[in-house]
Amino acid sequence: MPSVFSRIVSGEIPSHKVYEDEEFLAFLDISPLTMGHTLLIPKKETDYLFDIETPDYLKLMETAKRVSEVIKKVCACKRVGVAVIGLEVPHAHIHLIPINTMDDMNFSRPKLNPSQDKLAEMSLKLRNGFN
Repeated sequence: MPSVFSRIVSGEIPSHKVYEDEEFLAFLDISPLTMGHTLLIPKKETDYLFDIETPDYLKLMETAKRVSEVIKKVCACKRVGVAVIGLEVPHAHIHLIPINTMDDMNFSRPKLNPSQDKLAEMSLKLRNGFN
């Protein structure tokens, strides 16, 4: 059975896309820790990040850097935090989270619940940041 992220890649489940190329997709987390919290995934479904072949892993990290630069510019944050947990969805993914304090990366705190309109607005700002 395809993961929820594979279903997003296929278009079966809608998402607020931030970046997409042949190999990777970045989209907003629908329950973000902070506004701009983005998930970056390889389109090829692989359960565990470190099972990705080295050349593809390096391209994923290059893409994470590129996406994080746009997040930092658009969200006007001090840093973009990076987290790889990988237990909640069996599809490798990287959390890119705009942060101003250490608590912004605390996954045990309550998540935000932005409207679809707010997510659409943020994804547009981030997509435009690549231009």
